[in-house]
Amino acid sequence: MKWEDSKKSYESYLMLEKSLSQNSVDAYINDINKLIIFLNNSSKEITPDKVKLKDLKRFLEWLNECGVSPRTQARTISGVRSFYKYLLIENKVQDDPTALIESPKIGRKLPDILSMEEIDTLIDAIDLEKSEGQRNKAMLETLYSCGLRVSELINLKITNLFFDQSFVKVEGKGDKERLVPISSQAINEINKYLSDYRNLLNTSKDSENILFLNRRGRKLSRVMIFTIIKNLADKIGLKKKISPHTFRHSFATHLINGGADLRAVQEMLGHESILTTEIYTHLDMEYLKSTINQFHPRS
Repeated sequence: MKWEDSKKSYESYLMLEKSLSQNSVDAYINDINKLIIFLNNSSKEITPDKVKLKDLKRFLEWLNECGVSPRTQARTISGVRSFYKYLLIENKVQDDPTALIESPKIGRKLPDILSMEEIDTLIDAIDLEKSEGQRNKAMLETLYSCGLRVSELINLKITNLFFDQSFVKVEGKGDKERLVPISSQAINEINKYLSDYRNLLNTSKDSENILFLNRRGRKLSRVMIFTIIKNLADKIGLKKKISPHTFRHSFATHLINGGADLRAVQEMLGHESILTTEIYTHLDMEYLKSTINQFHPRS
């Protein structure tokens, strides 16, 4: 059994049967590539069906020596586990060497969030005199209003805007669709963007239905969204390390803090498991603790 053949069939399985996005597939394949690099550095050639528990233990030690964080180590082992589960299903291996491997212990990392005032300050810092200013304002309002992933934002379609009902249809992970409420403020900014910028562009054929476009009439890249937000954060002197996902975290946290039902937030975020959504209840508790520490006379 060769690694390249196994990887190709595994990649097809992830795309066709698991319906994962290309980014997710690339992440899983990258986990396998790390294992291959480690094994190639060993004294003998080891094929996928010959990997043993002791090899994986040495692999974890190697990751640690390379300075890989416990969180990334755990993510890599998870990817390798998934690969061997697939090989078992396909009867390409008889035993799963990952069955007894223990992932590194990691603490639960709470994401950074923005206050409502910080979000307002960021959006107010957008230069509306620039041609793309209204587009950027509409994008950030949409990110915060709907709690979208960056991939969902750049792929948002005009035909999926249902402003009369105050909803947008979002195509999430694994091509799963969901309806998400959108605020009147975000709707107003999008309508301004459409009339002042979007409708004046010569759009490329493959981007005619995409809402947010660059000046060449093509779909924006993920990197471009990161750059826009980073530049705004630098402009207002924001000390927090933020990304487009920070708006999603802030959206969920502000809903939970305001008393929103956890199941409703799960639906709006498109989380498969409510356990993923529960992290925002921990953020709420952190807020309560910081309030007590700041204002209680015994603190």
